[in-house]
Amino acid sequence: MVEAAATLEIVEGPVAAELYFWALQVTFSDRYRSTGGAHLGLQWHPPHPGATAANFGGYRVGGGELAGSESSWPSATSNPNTRDFPWQTNRRYRLAVSASSRPGWWDGTVDGLVIRRLAGGGSRLDHLMVWSEVFARCDDPAVTIRWTDLEAVAADGTRHRPDRVTVTYQSGPDGGCANTDVALDGVGIVQRTNGARGVPHGTTLALP
Repeated sequence: MVEAAATLEIVEGPVAAELYFWALQVTFSDRYRSTGGAHLGLQWHPPHPGATAANFGGYRVGGGELAGSESSWPSATSNPNTRDFPWQTNRRYRLAVSASSRPGWWDGTVDGLVIRRLAGGGSRLDHLMVWSEVFARCDDPAVTIRWTDLEAVAADGTRHRPDRVTVTYQSGPDGGCANTDVALDGVGIVQRTNGARGVPHGTTLALP
């Protein structure tokens, strides 16, 4: 695969003054060897204007952040990975990581707009996933987001859509909350905080 994409909608946004991050994650690979990984998504990040931002960053195998281009988007935190981005609730945003014109470089785009490029190495994408990373308290007001239209594109242009997803949660000893949940709502994959958990860890959900 040379492109991975997913559509993100923040249905019920945060109010807590903490970091929330919703992202598409990819691993860069060259044959059977991983060269690094990256995540592209939207953030609720209070230091940024309106607390809204977009992030595209990643890590090399063995540690250390991936090098990348200097984004043309401003950043209130002067973070090369995190840029000011005025996202809105109840609006769908298309996230995509795709091979750039320069070998070993990858574009991170939101609705077709390039946030920045990363030198991830490799020639293909593996281990695709979407997630929510929440630094708020478990009892902070509920937040709901939805993923739809998961897709990967092969080098020959063939488009692939998954027919199922596997649900995982961070464990309590590692800092996870017991009141987060993942479910299908007839539209897409919903991730929620501060609510009853109806789908256990490790469950496979068949997509419509």
